[in-house]
Amino acid sequence: MLGNIRIQLLSAVLATLCQACVHERHFEDSGLVKRQTTALDPLSPEEQILSDAISNVTISEWSYYYTHGYHVAGSNMTMASWTADKFRDSGWNASVVAYNVYLNYPVNKSLSLTYSNGSTFQPLLSEAVLAADDTTSYPNRVPTFHGYSASGSAEAEYVYVGRGQQDDFARLVELGVPLEGKIAVSRYGGPFRGLKVKNAQANGMIGAILFTDTGDDGNVTEANGYAAYPEGPARNPTAVQRGSVQYLSIYPGDPTTPGYPSRKDSPRADTRSVMPGIPSIPISYVDAIPILAALDGHGIDGEVVNRTRWVGALNVSYSTGPAPGTTISMSNLMENVYTDIWDSIGIINGTNPDETIVIGNHRDAWIVGGAADPNSGTAIIVELSRAFGKLLAQGWRPRRNIVLCSWDAEEYGLVGSTEWVEEYIPWLTETAVSYLNIDVGASGAWPYISATPELHEISIDVMKKVQWMDSDRTMYDAWLEYAGGSVGVLGSGSDYTAFVHRGIGSIDMGANGGSGDPVYHYHSNYDSYHWMSTFGDPEFLAHKYMSKYLTLLAYNLATIEIVPLNVTNWATQMEIYYKNLLTTISSKSATLDTSALRSALDEFSSRTQDIEALEQQAVASKDPNLVSLVNHKKRDFQRGFVSQGGLPDREFYQNLIFAPGIDTGYAATTFPGITEAVVAGNLTLAAEYVTRTANAILIAANIVKT
Repeated sequence: MLGNIRIQLLSAVLATLCQACVHERHFEDSGLVKRQTTALDPLSPEEQILSDAISNVTISEWSYYYTHGYHVAGSNMTMASWTADKFRDSGWNASVVAYNVYLNYPVNKSLSLTYSNGSTFQPLLSEAVLAADDTTSYPNRVPTFHGYSASGSAEAEYVYVGRGQQDDFARLVELGVPLEGKIAVSRYGGPFRGLKVKNAQANGMIGAILFTDTGDDGNVTEANGYAAYPEGPARNPTAVQRGSVQYLSIYPGDPTTPGYPSRKDSPRADTRSVMPGIPSIPISYVDAIPILAALDGHGIDGEVVNRTRWVGALNVSYSTGPAPGTTISMSNLMENVYTDIWDSIGIINGTNPDETIVIGNHRDAWIVGGAADPNSGTAIIVELSRAFGKLLAQGWRPRRNIVLCSWDAEEYGLVGSTEWVEEYIPWLTETAVSYLNIDVGASGAWPYISATPELHEISIDVMKKVQWMDSDRTMYDAWLEYAGGSVGVLGSGSDYTAFVHRGIGSIDMGANGGSGDPVYHYHSNYDSYHWMSTFGDPEFLAHKYMSKYLTLLAYNLATIEIVPLNVTNWATQMEIYYKNLLTTISSKSATLDTSALRSALDEFSSRTQDIEALEQQAVASKDPNLVSLVNHKKRDFQRGFVSQGGLPDREFYQNLIFAPGIDTGYAATTFPGITEAVVAGNLTLAAEYVTRTANAILIAANIVKT
């Protein structure tokens, strides 16, 4: 029983942690990990300089700057230049790199509900201006909209489709609920929002309305007696989640330049395979209640539908509908443009030019604010640049290159980072050791990490060097209590994606709120400096200690003579993935020969012993050529995992060990080529990907072997 509880907990935690730019709030408490206090590991003199340089006061100043200016993708070159200037002021070589990409911006929209008796309801479609929160009243505040949404209009009866997953739609079809020609109403949560629209379109629906449900807020709701923001920690009823509706699980980046960087003279591809053709509009829960209530008593009751998280916490039945004669009329007009975006890049050249650590955070936001997403992370990396500047001022140089990146246009579909990787992939393939990503650096005080397996050990070890929240506890203690000692598997949703799928090991990190903490207003005007300084991280201590953590992790990866990557943990983790695959095959009553994959895993495991022995020899002999050989094997072996071409119908995703699920966009699927083919019932394709995946693992093993 205890084992089952732990499995359920870790499944929930991993489902949360593999998302970067959005973290669903899950509140399962295992009761397995007790609060503890671990002795703080000592710092080296250089680590002490870095740690002492980081201040919550200056981080707060950086946060204030970034959260008080309009910075939707492609709109604020001044902010990009300011960021590069900050890097340069701290001694980094810095520049701004531009790409010319396809984006779209809102022009106008409308939405109305007409009841069968002819009366109407007109949703607000905007967030309330709050006197306490200055940026909510800015004249250039950003309207509620979906990036990459289609222009168009629709008028029809509508159906509530739960979280809009393929299984939700399959259940509706099974229950006989009509979908063709209807408008979909979906709650947020679960799959990436673009896939909700994609699934609606695939089922013949002609528009989509997406809303936030307080069921995702745990106990911190007005219904439970908490005051709403700005008076209290509960969700403001008018809060709306903006966001992209690109089909993230097909490919990220500029949808018009798949596989190559976007320049003004770049050839442009058709976008229909990765962008919706039906209009979509996001709304608040206060606007959603009358729309959902009009379906009460019509179609199938929500409890009878019996789908995961179908029923939320609003005072409605979550019935499917449609309600005869009750219709939605919606229109959405977007301006489609090709426009420049700007990545700010800082570089410290190392003594080993063929080894590089890349650090990144995106700078653009859907709103004027963005205090958590992304600018908690932005403030953190600016502070990191300042801390490294203290060492640079003393004549210090790292062993490995350090590249610091402030990406633009992540919110539309990881655009700035993907275009940069596509441009510099030859150099990255030759030199990149690890990519360190921080997106929502702090929306609360509970740290998490998701990472490729070779980074698990060093990432956890560095936690033990970081005090947490001015307490007597370490970051490791807080992480152990919050995440149960679990490191998430990387799917997608933030800027590590292009790196992972070009064979570059990566980590994503941040700090979330817990079950009783203030509700984080994701992609809303209320993700503001005022919310952060009042509720999210009032003293900017989570920012401060996440900055210390990222800085010390980068320092260790950039300076330790033999790069501290644990290749053997790949063998350990892939055994877990393999057992999960066998469980999936069994659950589908399928027959699939996985012996080639089993053999490849055994070969990889054997070869990890080779590199361990070689590393011991390098340490004992202090032979610089042997040290270099070990480091390059550790740097390069993951290139094997991306050597066999991409996944079916989504060639961008080349990592055959894990990838975002085809119907999740965020959460990872392990051995995705095989697993998804088995789930789809295509055993011929599954057998093909058994071979491909085995070959990828054998190539990685061949790189590792001596």
